Amino acid sequence: MVANFTLGFASHRTLFTVLWIVGFVSLFAWQRNLIDGFWAVRVDSEMEIPVLRPVVFNLTDFGGVGDGRTLNTAAFEKAVAAIAKLRGKGGGQLNVPAGEWLTGPFNVTSHMTLFLAENAVILAIQDEKYWPLMSPLPSYGYGREHHGPRYGSLIHGQHLKDVVITGHNGTIDGQGEVWWQKHRQRALNYTRGPLVQIMWSSDIHISNITLRNSPFWNIHPYDCKNITITYVTILAPIYGAPNTDGIDPDSCENVLIENCYISVGDDGIAIKSGWDQYGIAYGQPSTNIVMRNLVVQSNVSAGISIGSEMSGGVSNILVENVVVWNSRRGMRIKTAPGRGGYVQHITYRNLVFDNVRVGIIMKTDYNEHADDGYDRKAFPIIRNISFIGVHGRGVRVPVRLHGSDDIPLRNITFKDMSVGITYKKKHIFQCAYVQGRVIGDIFPAPCDNLDRYDEQGNLIKRSISQNITDVDYDF
Repeated sequence: MVANFTLGFASHRTLFTVLWIVGFVSLFAWQRNLIDGFWAVRVDSEMEIPVLRPVVFNLTDFGGVGDGRTLNTAAFEKAVAAIAKLRGKGGGQLNVPAGEWLTGPFNVTSHMTLFLAENAVILAIQDEKYWPLMSPLPSYGYGREHHGPRYGSLIHGQHLKDVVITGHNGTIDGQGEVWWQKHRQRALNYTRGPLVQIMWSSDIHISNITLRNSPFWNIHPYDCKNITITYVTILAPIYGAPNTDGIDPDSCENVLIENCYISVGDDGIAIKSGWDQYGIAYGQPSTNIVMRNLVVQSNVSAGISIGSEMSGGVSNILVENVVVWNSRRGMRIKTAPGRGGYVQHITYRNLVFDNVRVGIIMKTDYNEHADDGYDRKAFPIIRNISFIGVHGRGVRVPVRLHGSDDIPLRNITFKDMSVGITYKKKHIFQCAYVQGRVIGDIFPAPCDNLDRYDEQGNLIKRSISQNITDVDYDF
């Protein structure tokens, strides 16, 4: 199965290269602006380049053995402890040489660079007894899959500053197949752990590495600020690898995700901010996030999702220059009564869908809840969302906007859209409880819920009714 990913990556290498070349300079200061009626993210200052560390260690200096059999957890822990002593002197770098370095979970520290050499592989031990248990995330209420604690991540950190994980395309392999099987068999008592999880931290840089076969989510920044994830490849089987999301910024601020290739068994990227009453109480939104120059595949879920756990709010998001291919869905926003929060000021620009079942979907009845304690009248707000430059081929349903009387979709805009469709009958642009507009001519023809404007912004036709329901989940 992994070989198939490699072949798929090679076949899209040219497209991927073109995408990242058109990226602008990576930046960190964000500002929301209303430009020509569209919400966008403007970037104003250059991103800081990760600093060079004054001290460099090799994992072998601490007894590490890269034979794929020797357990190296103690070696990683000793190395991190040595770097922690250098915090006041600029920190240190830990080089992981070529080889297979079997390890249990370990923590990183502030002012640390973890550098994976070419052909270096950090292998996660599969025996769950080596994975420590942690308290549930406060914005989720419990471990997401089970009540009570959750397993920690393979690479973990809390309350840190200035952490770099990079290399010459070395690999972090979660060896997740055992975890996936146990999950399907309901043989686990706790929620599976991510591959990389950094919590309550700032200035995080992840680049030039490959992540494979995570037991659960791959990269999970939680309540962090100033995060850059670039030139990262994330792979898992597109079937049979449940919940292997690629990158899940969760209650995070100032995030740049660019120049990545993601092919996984769930969402390629999912922006989150807490679950139902727990997320509302935690009250930390995800905001100021740019995702650009990406190639994504998701045969089970979506290329890029917002939600469904979005109770702390999601705002000021820019998604641009993204190709989603051979996937179930392209862009998805999912929520439900009880979530509360908001999804607003979102701009999608320059999207390409290639052989995608549903291109754009907003779903307001994703009724999966932490417990029965949620407020049935906590209705999320969905508004100010723009799609500019949407193209592709082989799409069955280009747009499905499923609002409701309690959760209407407001100020949804489409401009410059031309998507080749495979389903020639009606109901290919589906709407329910949607208010918004179409600017200029688009294909396929939009639903009647949306106002029509010409390219100069003149109103041509007012919608018949915003509450018209024409959503068909049978195809």
